[in-house]
Order: sequence, then structure tokens, then C-alpha cells
Amino acid sequence: MPRFRLPLGARRRASPRSPQKGREGKAPFWIYGRHAVAAALQNPKRRWRELLVVEGHEREAEALLSAAKAVRAGEGAPLRSLSRSGLAALLSPDAVHQGLALQVEPLPEPSLEELLRASEKGAGKRVVILLDRVQDPQNVGAVLRSAAAFGAAAVVLPAHGAPVAAGALAKAASGALEYVPLIRAGNLARALELLKKAGFWVCGLDEGAPELFSASAFSDRIALVFGSEGEGMRRLVREGCDRLARLPTRPGFPTLNVANAAAVALYELMRCEGAACGEEGAALARPCDGVDSSQPG
Repeated sequence: MPRFRLPLGARRRASPRSPQKGREGKAPFWIYGRHAVAAALQNPKRRWRELLVVEGHEREAEALLSAAKAVRAGEGAPLRSLSRSGLAALLSPDAVHQGLALQVEPLPEPSLEELLRASEKGAGKRVVILLDRVQDPQNVGAVLRSAAAFGAAAVVLPAHGAPVAAGALAKAASGALEYVPLIRAGNLARALELLKKAGFWVCGLDEGAPELFSASAFSDRIALVFGSEGEGMRRLVREGCDRLARLPTRPGFPTLNVANAAAVALYELMRCEGAACGEEGAALARPCDGVDSSQPG
């Protein structure tokens, strides 16, 4: 692939643009941070428009573009060099961009039905995570990162009120957005019914549950449900669980952040795989969209 180079005099300050909609009718958005940008450019299913880089780091950006597997969908120069303040002006005030920002189009989002049909063809453990009332993009991104690390098949969110798969979410996911499908369901209670019909045991994690969470209590198809720290799961979602369980935290401090709770539960499921977890869990890694699971997140 030819190297992208900035022509002389091409460094200029960026100005906000009216984004043009992509092939699915959705406007492009920014992904920022080194891991998130690098993973997006390595995803053959990702379509990108433009890469922005802080002045002085053009070589790093050119190397990323030279190795890119993602599809270029934009017009004009693929790479722009900006001052640090110029880049910050295009992003949210609290964005930790690490000198890189990539304008991308949304990934195609599979439906839960499509995911379940695909899961019928594979053997071994299948884990799906459902997040109810979890709206903080950094929490969702951190859950995605744990899902990628421990081989979960997907993360499911309610379609209403869920954060956009960009910005802070993509940064917290640290590249996992390219590995794990993020599915938006119109009704989480209905999603639980579909999972049960597909042979999944549904476990809701609740700090007040009398039963301790144990991987040995489940089959190879498991759906883990997490609610928000404040309000927990909604009633219909809670009632849709086959069982409720709690993590073995100390009684004096039973509450965990939802992202930490998801990481602990996923680790327990992976640990109990025994020999199937050989080579540090490589047997469980099933990245989506053609991204090599050997790459660090």
C-alpha cells in the first residue's frame, strides 16, 4: 500500500465541517487515542474518512496509514497535521486524544438474531453481556475491553439511551470496539427470551443476591446481565434472569463499578475453562470484523 505523505505547506489548522452521511445514512464521528485509532485502521470492515495528527508526529500517522486495512471513504487529503489546541478544538473538551483522531463511519451492527444464528455453528463457551441502564460511555467502553480480553461474543445495550460507539466509549474500549459486536436491542427483556430459546442460561449480577456467582453452575452458553450502580436492573429484566448471583466481595464494601464487575465475572468464566484456556485464553478469543486477536487492545 502506498505511503501517505503530507505535501509541503499542507499543515493547516482544522475548522469544523458539516459531516456528510455515510452509506448507512449515519454521520461519521471521531475515534481518538492511539489504541482505538490503530485498531480501527486495522479493521477491514471499518470505513474511514480522515486522520488527524498533532504536529511533529506525522511519521507515526503515516506508518498507521501505510499498514491500514480499513477502507478509505473520504475525499481530499487523508492526513491533516494540526496544533494540539487545534485538534482539541474538534473533540470534546475532556477528550484524551494522545495526538491522533480518526473520522470514521459507524460499523455495521448485527442484530441479536444474526449473532445467535452465527453462534450455532461454533463449539465451546459462548458468553453474551447485557447492560441495563448503563449509559456512561466510559463504563460501556471498559466492559467492551474486558469482553474482548476474555472472549465474550457480544455486548448488548438497550437501543434507547445507549451511548454512541465513538469518542469516550471508543477510547475506553482501547480498540475493543473493532473486536466485539456492540448490539442495540429494542427491548432487553425480549432479548433475554431470544437468548434462552438459543440455549443460553441468563444470570443477573446483583450484590444483594443470596447465591454466589460460580462458573461451574452454568452451561457453555451464558448471558450475564449487569445493571447500573445506582438503579440496578429494571424489573422485567431482573425477572427475565434464570438466576441472580453476587460476586464474593466483602460485606463492608459489596459494590463494584459495572466495568470491574464484568471483568471479574468474565475472568471467572475463563478461568474455569481449564485446558481450553491454553495460551493465555487464545482459544476463547473470537474477534469480529476480521481483526487479528493476537493484536493488543
